[in-house]
Amino acid sequence: MNENEDIHSETTENTNRTSLGAPPAEDPVKALMNQIRHELRRVFFGQDRVVDQVLATFLAGGHVLLEGKPGLGKTHLVVALANTFGGEFNRIQFTPDLMPSDVTGFTLYDMQSQTFQVKKGPVFTNLLLADEINRAPAKTQAALLEVMQEQQVTIDGTSHELASPFMTLATQNPIEQEGTYPLPEAQLDRFLMKVVIDYPENADETTVVNQVTSGNGLDPSEVATVCDPQTIVEAQRRVSTIRCVEEVVQYAVNIARATRNAQGISLGAGTRGAISLIKVGKAIAVMSGRDFVTPDDVKYAAVPVLRHRIQLAPELAISGQNVDDALAAIIAGVEAPRV
Repeated sequence: MNENEDIHSETTENTNRTSLGAPPAEDPVKALMNQIRHELRRVFFGQDRVVDQVLATFLAGGHVLLEGKPGLGKTHLVVALANTFGGEFNRIQFTPDLMPSDVTGFTLYDMQSQTFQVKKGPVFTNLLLADEINRAPAKTQAALLEVMQEQQVTIDGTSHELASPFMTLATQNPIEQEGTYPLPEAQLDRFLMKVVIDYPENADETTVVNQVTSGNGLDPSEVATVCDPQTIVEAQRRVSTIRCVEEVVQYAVNIARATRNAQGISLGAGTRGAISLIKVGKAIAVMSGRDFVTPDDVKYAAVPVLRHRIQLAPELAISGQNVDDALAAIIAGVEAPRV
């Protein structure tokens, strides 16, 4: 399985398991993800790989950095995902004048009650879309660090926990660099995956244009709510219990370590990169209906999990090779275990 393949699943009919030779009932988390995937694909055409990777990150309890040109439906996807589980959604448009308190919230003195009142910021939600995150200065970007890592916000010395589930989906435009502030390594490392959204195929793009211009919409509010937030939290707990044998863990570590020694790589992935590979591998296993991680799960996750954790040396960047090409070569050189 490679980064360009989708996580395919087949729906198994839920028959009486006591019958001789009857197939087992479909895993409930796999069935849930299939339902959510089906609803998202109703309004988000031609991006099946993106949908699968975002769902895997969501199941793993991580955060996503979405990179793609404007007009490819990034906001559309996040709103639709929130509606599938009845979750709350907030959007922050990052700009150079955005302050940290605009993200997290602040305290305000109420003259009527003669007390300080906490005004919670937009991070108090289930899905947070941080749009064009690299347009805000580092101080404002850093305001998301505690939120993403600890799932809490400290306002004037008091910590406030966020509701579960919580996921940040930050977007950045790979083309426009004028007036932007590159994300520091500490911020980038907080994202479990960097998902690249490319242009859809001709047929899918034609469908989108026809649907929108005919007045039929592709309205994300029309997707069905298939579960509640607590069901998502329980699914995330299930992912953490998935088995991963020592050989597969070592495979993930070997891939991360190989990025540090590869020619043309000036900065390799840290230990968090290997941890992230296993986390996403477990989510992929659940979405595939398995209770164990395979080397293919780790291999599938490797490019989107590691592409934002490594840096190319200048000589390799000048040659025209990109990060994904370099990672593909590194992964191909790491022997996978036979388990």
